[in-house]
Amino acid sequence: MKLKKQVTVCGGAIFCVAVFSLYLMLDRVQHDPARRQNAGNFPRSQISVLQNRIEQLEQLLEENHQIISHIKDSVLELTDTGAVAPSGQLPFRSANGSWVLPFDGRPTFLSVMPQDCQFALGRRKDTELQMLDVYSLLNFDNVDGGVWKQGFEISYEPNEWDKEPLQVFVVPHSHNDPGWIKTFDKYYSDQTQHIFNNMLVKLAEDPRRKFIWSEISFLAKWWDSVDTQKQETMRKLILSGQLEIVTGGWVMTDEANVHYFAMIDQLIEGHQWLEKNIGVTPRSGWAVDPFGHSATMPYLLKRANLTSMLIQRVHYSIKKHLAFSRNLEFMWRQAWDTDSSTDIFCHMMPFYSYDVPHTCGPDPKICCQFDFKRLPGGRVNCPWKVPPRAVVEANVAERATLLLDQYRKKSKLFRSKVVLVPLGDDFRYDKALEWDQQYLNYQKLFDYMNSHPEMHVHAQFGTLTDYFNAIYKMNGVAQGARPPDYPVLSGDFFAYADREDHYWSGYYTSRPFYKNFDRVLESHLRGAEILYSLAVAHARHLGMEGRYPVSDYTFLTDARRSVGLFQHHDAITVLKIHLKVIINAAHFLILKNKDLYRFYQTEPFLETDDRRATQDSLPQRTLIELDPSPRYLVLFNPVEQERLCVVTVLVNTARVRVLTEDGQTLPAQLSAQWTSPSEMSPDGYQVSFMARLPALGLAVFHLYDSFDSPLTLRSDAALRLNGRGLTVRGVDPLPLRTLAADERRFYIHSQSLTLGFSGTTGLLESIRRKDDPQEVRVQMEMLIYGTRPSKDKSGAYLFLPDGKAKPYTQKERPVVRVVEGPLFSEVVSHYQHFQLTVRINNVPGVDGLSLDITTLVDIRDQANKELAMRLVTDIQSKDTFFTDLNGFQIQPRRYFKKLPLQANFYPMPTMAYIQDTQYRLTLHTAQALGVASLDSGQLEVILDRRLMQDDNRGLGQGLKDNKRTANKFRILLERRAGASKVPKEDGPISFPSLLSHMTSAILNHEVLALPVVPKKRGVPPLRTFSPLSAALPCDIHLLNLRMHPLCAFQQQEHVPSPYTALILHRKGLDCSLEAQNPGFNCSTTQGRLAIAGLLQSLDVHLLQPMSLSLMFSSTPLTNTSVIHLDPMEISTFRIKLR
Repeated sequence: MKLKKQVTVCGGAIFCVAVFSLYLMLDRVQHDPARRQNAGNFPRSQISVLQNRIEQLEQLLEENHQIISHIKDSVLELTDTGAVAPSGQLPFRSANGSWVLPFDGRPTFLSVMPQDCQFALGRRKDTELQMLDVYSLLNFDNVDGGVWKQGFEISYEPNEWDKEPLQVFVVPHSHNDPGWIKTFDKYYSDQTQHIFNNMLVKLAEDPRRKFIWSEISFLAKWWDSVDTQKQETMRKLILSGQLEIVTGGWVMTDEANVHYFAMIDQLIEGHQWLEKNIGVTPRSGWAVDPFGHSATMPYLLKRANLTSMLIQRVHYSIKKHLAFSRNLEFMWRQAWDTDSSTDIFCHMMPFYSYDVPHTCGPDPKICCQFDFKRLPGGRVNCPWKVPPRAVVEANVAERATLLLDQYRKKSKLFRSKVVLVPLGDDFRYDKALEWDQQYLNYQKLFDYMNSHPEMHVHAQFGTLTDYFNAIYKMNGVAQGARPPDYPVLSGDFFAYADREDHYWSGYYTSRPFYKNFDRVLESHLRGAEILYSLAVAHARHLGMEGRYPVSDYTFLTDARRSVGLFQHHDAITVLKIHLKVIINAAHFLILKNKDLYRFYQTEPFLETDDRRATQDSLPQRTLIELDPSPRYLVLFNPVEQERLCVVTVLVNTARVRVLTEDGQTLPAQLSAQWTSPSEMSPDGYQVSFMARLPALGLAVFHLYDSFDSPLTLRSDAALRLNGRGLTVRGVDPLPLRTLAADERRFYIHSQSLTLGFSGTTGLLESIRRKDDPQEVRVQMEMLIYGTRPSKDKSGAYLFLPDGKAKPYTQKERPVVRVVEGPLFSEVVSHYQHFQLTVRINNVPGVDGLSLDITTLVDIRDQANKELAMRLVTDIQSKDTFFTDLNGFQIQPRRYFKKLPLQANFYPMPTMAYIQDTQYRLTLHTAQALGVASLDSGQLEVILDRRLMQDDNRGLGQGLKDNKRTANKFRILLERRAGASKVPKEDGPISFPSLLSHMTSAILNHEVLALPVVPKKRGVPPLRTFSPLSAALPCDIHLLNLRMHPLCAFQQQEHVPSPYTALILHRKGLDCSLEAQNPGFNCSTTQGRLAIAGLLQSLDVHLLQPMSLSLMFSSTPLTNTSVIHLDPMEISTFRIKLR
């Protein structure tokens, strides 16, 4: 009430001043004798002046009226969202059944500069190749192309190279998966270490020999196992150009399901290892095995200062189309780019695979004859029944002529007279014999070709960059520049099909348990990086560097590398490493008196709220034992904005009281743990409270067992048993009611949302926003896909359904549990194979504006079934929907009837949405899954897949290791702002709203609860840690604050340097959707940010712009400089904090 009175009095005062000013002016006119006497003959000039003044006063009154209206609306907004409660501090129920909460009294605002909205509406230059248009154009008819089955016949004139000989670069390579059928360590010991050892010997035998290598994870493991002499030999091979490191990431990353944080992190880890140990900077990207290619990857490579890239796994019809028009090499541009600053030169391999039979030219039967590992007597042969022959003087002319024919035909698909011929396959060159077979035979062929001028060819071994440099030289342009007449392409290359209707859209969902776990690990790794960097900086600032365990940097390095690999067998270890670093940093940062800091390896100061018993189990909350003395709880907010949210912990008593650090009692909601759909657990209570947490900060709360806890209110739980004869058990003091069967729709409410549910299924049917009289249909359906009965069936990679999805059915009706309370309300529907929870949080801001969805799925008793969740609405989305690429950008999609059902599924790492001129419905996800919109107004997502057979793509097994999996989502319904300009619907770009960005952030970076372990000596004084001195602009995401290693040769790898990498991303915004109060102060600044005053108590001693992976530096800026980021830009800075 105090706030309401203040703003009302303030507004009234402004209004009174305006009215009084008008009165004085009019009074002066009325009582001026001179003016009264000349009333009849006013000069026209004076009349004009008076009219102008009256108009100005009227305008002033209008402006004051608008101010008063705005203040009134703000007060109503605060009241409606529960920000202001009536006298007293107790929550109360409003007329519509929703709860109104006491609030901390801090008004919040949202201020987006109009200029920050223009980027989404601005015009882009048209690109020659837009992948959405290509999809619309193609028939996808798979006509037999002859020897090149998926292509066409290629011919040429023999004299085409008379004036300009053909240049051929044969690039030996070995693709090493860091874990596939074998584990990473098993692959290394069985094969990869031998590749490196042979490489040192065989490349040294002839300086004309070349090789490329990609995966730094394997190179680093080998490097650590060998002596300095072998290390120096390897370094010389790389620096001399005989061996090229391509891409240089820790792994060859997936591009469909991976989040851009992980893509960048593994790239930095690989590049930093290269810089420290070898002193080389990769120039070319090499991606032969990702199953489809994302437009995010070329942007990241460009930001890392790579100049060129190569891709391979693209739909065979798209390859054929681009090959026919000689557009297989292009400048790949971001669809949102307003100029050409994101362009990177890209080579697309034209044929089926990256193995030798599919790389020398269009005829695999001939190319296989030049894979000399397949010589008779070996373990590998040619499926086309024509084996290779060793090259000798008697056959070299015939062999060279046959191979040159393939080289020439391949070159006809490109615009230059330079041809790239990769020579390798998975785990090749692990035997010394293969090195001899390939290099000796090919060198004979090259020597013959090069010594016969009439062949008009120069053939040689080369690296990838050798090839690209020849392209640039032939076209007379600088490295990375666009050659004349080469096309520009925008868009991505999903979904991938390698043959027939075999679309690799199943793996978008396969093993969702680990996809969710991966996202948790990434959030914890980012949190550990940020807190560790801040803790070390504060320790240095206080002269306490020797007291803080900088040895945690070893754990951080291990965690980075394990997340880069992310294999399930070591995932649980990774989680413990992250949390250990977070706990040590949080302990130091929250101590009021840092002199009291003591680090004991065996006695952690904090513990984690969520624990996993095994790597395959879901997290369980830690029971916090309360007594009349305070128990401290630390909450870490990994998001770079202040956060107002509901936090839930598990306690041993119903008499719980929650206090802030300064002793203010918080409203809390007491609810049950459940052992079954209808039975409460006697072993603890969930207590939920509303917490305001500092950006990237640590907040301290007190929990007591208290007889006097008036603000802790009990949840009301009701069971809709639908005729099921189940045992019902409540726990004192929580009420539990059973309701009679009722098929009518029922509702739950918050101050922001009203949700309608089916009385029959218990599933969501409608959403109504508080400011919208219209109830919007959002109907949830559960579906089952089978697999086709023919020999080709769905597997780990492929999705080959037996037709449209069928409704999920079970014999008994579900048990539906409805829980309502002041802080949250939820509906839980229990089915045989899944439990679906829809929750709304009754708090102001981001956390209360969307639906929190959890699907607990268990299909381990099913065979060849896939469970899907479909949202059906009346939104007129037609055939268009939108999915994100790697959490970085949005890619518009179209449903094509000409394509099979499985071809219309796309990866959804963080979100998908449908929209029309009135609404946008976004499904946010905390794990990568496959998504589609198979009809107007629909979105559907595959939740889990259980498949009993291999799909013949090399894995050799089905998907039978399913886990009990919790998939987490948020559903956000937004309405178009009345006068706003709606972006073009069928354009190549789209952006989330600011609210949507924030919703994705809170879903993927959950609050981490860290109870303080009770101490016999007592707990030293703690205080909230707020690292930021000012709020970041709310369209700028702090991607990471990552401590550098020491970089000089031979220095300890696991010791941090004085430098920290600050990585920022400015997000693109769609402002055409109604702005909502986020619950914290949020403003944008046209991309401007002052780094010097950003962090409390820390000085910035260096501010240096860097390339994305920190391998290239620019001139340092002054410490007081204001940096600027363009929309969508990711930028890295090296900073020194003290």
